[in-house]
Amino acid sequence: MSALRRGVLVLALGWVVGALRRLRGDGGVPPQAGGWRELTDPPGG
Repeated sequence: MSALRRGVLVLALGWVVGALRRLRGDGGVPPQAGGWRELTDPPGG
């Protein structure tokens, strides 16, 4: 039974950490380069 309790505790802690990261907006820095580019026709097409 202790293994089940430990598993539930680990899942709950993971959920709390994930929720806090979302609320704080700790998602990292968005990419500063790249993005969308226009597609060109393939050669010979």
